[in-house]
Amino acid sequence: MIRWGILGPGRIAHKFAQDLLTVPDAQLYAVASSSLERAQEFAQQYGAKHALGSYQELLTLSDLDVVYVATPHTLHHENVLMLLNGGVAVLGEKPFAMNSEQVRDMVETARTKRVFLMEALWSRFMPGIVKALDLAKSGTIGKVVSVKADFGFKAQFSPEGRLFNKSLGGGALLDIGIYPLFLAYLMLGKPQSIKASASFGQTGADEQCGMVLTYENGQLALLDCTLQAKTDCVGIIQGELGQIRLHSRFHETKAITLQLEGQEPAVFEFDRETFGYEYEIRHVMDCLTDQLTESPLWSLADSLNLIKILDDVRAEAGITY
Repeated sequence: MIRWGILGPGRIAHKFAQDLLTVPDAQLYAVASSSLERAQEFAQQYGAKHALGSYQELLTLSDLDVVYVATPHTLHHENVLMLLNGGVAVLGEKPFAMNSEQVRDMVETARTKRVFLMEALWSRFMPGIVKALDLAKSGTIGKVVSVKADFGFKAQFSPEGRLFNKSLGGGALLDIGIYPLFLAYLMLGKPQSIKASASFGQTGADEQCGMVLTYENGQLALLDCTLQAKTDCVGIIQGELGQIRLHSRFHETKAITLQLEGQEPAVFEFDRETFGYEYEIRHVMDCLTDQLTESPLWSLADSLNLIKILDDVRAEAGITY
C-alpha cells in the first residue's frame, strides 16, 4: 500500500483524489491545507485519515510515502523544497515551478537528498500520448517534419482568480501553453530557436500566446494557447509519410488517428471513466516500489528542459512576473 498525501486541496486536487480512489494499493492518507476546515472537508469527502491545518504538519507523518503538491504555481518551489528536505517523495503539479532557477534548486535538492521527485505532467502517461510517441519514434510516419498544437478555452475573467492574477503565476502560457510545448518537446526535443508573441489583458497577465519553434534538422512546431476562446485543442504530428492526429483535447486524448498516404485511416481508442490521473499515479507508485529517485519516462532532466523552453518563450514574448 502506498500512502499518499495531498498538499493544497484545490480544484485539481479533487480530480486527483477521485482518480486515486480507483488505483489498487493506493491510499489517500493525509490532506494538508492552510485552512484546517478545508482540509477536514476534503478528508471527509475522500476518506483521508489525517486532515492537517498546515503544510508543515505533513512532515510529522512518518509513514507517509509520497505527497502530491497542488498549490498555485508560485508556491511550488517552496512547498516542494519543504517536503524534500523532510525526506518526503514528491509529485509536483505542472508547471514544476516559476522558472529554471527554481526547478534547478528543486532537482539538486532531490538528488542530494536522494528523494523521489517528479513533475506531474500527467499527459506523458496517457495511453493515447504513449501510443502516438511509439508510432512517431518507430518511423511509422517517416521523419517528423512538424508538430502543431493548440489549447484554448474561454475563461471567466476574475482579476483575483488564479488564471489572471500575476501574483499567483496567472496567464495562458504557464497554465495551458505548457501542454503544446510539452507535445513539441516530446516529439522533437529541444528547439534551436524560438519566436513567440503574446497579448495581455487588464491585469497584465498573458491571455494569448503564439509560438514557432525551429529545430536543428529543420522541423517546426507551431503552437498557441488562449484564455479568450475555445479552440479545437488538437495535436498533429506530421511526418513525411503521413500524420498522427491526437483528438481533442489532445493533452488528455481518448483517441488518435494514424493517416498514412494511400491508406485508410487507423483509429486507436483509449476510453476511460476517470479524469486520467491514475496513469501518472500508477507510474509514481511503480517508481517508489522499485526504489527509484526519478522517473525513467519523465525525468528531472526533461522537466529542466521544459522549464527552460518556457523561460525562453517568456523572454521572447515579454511575459514577466
